[in-house]
Amino acid sequence: MPTPMKIDFVSDVACPWCAVGLASLQQALANSSDAVQATLHFQPFELNPDMPPGGEDVTEHLTRKYGGTPEQFERNRQAIRERGAAVGFAFNPEGRSRIYNTFNAHRLLHWAGLEGEKPQLALKRALLDAYHGRSEAVEKDEVLLAAVRAAGLDAKRAEEILASEEFAAEVRAAERLYQQAGISSVPAVVINDQHLISGGQPPEVFERAIRQLAAGSN
Repeated sequence: MPTPMKIDFVSDVACPWCAVGLASLQQALANSSDAVQATLHFQPFELNPDMPPGGEDVTEHLTRKYGGTPEQFERNRQAIRERGAAVGFAFNPEGRSRIYNTFNAHRLLHWAGLEGEKPQLALKRALLDAYHGRSEAVEKDEVLLAAVRAAGLDAKRAEEILASEEFAAEVRAAERLYQQAGISSVPAVVINDQHLISGGQPPEVFERAIRQLAAGSN
């Protein structure tokens, strides 16, 4: 009998390693379905909570935040593209053009989670595809609503959320919760509210940890 397992995936739509990590985790869960029956929940983390409307050029942003050269950034992008391809996530060959505020995306993901595990996963994948796959501006309502439709969710209800402050307090509370728990980088995978796996790990790393934790709980 597979062991029930709760998994919280703490991440940001703006994070390319989160796209890699999610695809990798999904592969690991598929490979370990004989051992675990997992429920997957997406939790908010904003890498750039103060990003203004219109965003910022990605190279300027990365240079200001981390230092480095355009050549180094291109090598990093190539490494991420290769890791994504290995787990079935296709990054835009030209990369992202700008960094955007993702708070509204997180509000919609919170709502999708209330609708169910599968709708939330579908919306998360649609948002990651829009931003990292097609380099779309995930701060814009039309991009967010297209992702909602792609996930099979109610676009009219999503419009109402975007036109209001609904779920803003809930998202901020969840962000504080994980920050206070010590999470300062993403993706962060929290299993059964107590075990942390950091970073966009390869599927075999996730699978090994999942199986070990499942065996230890039996």
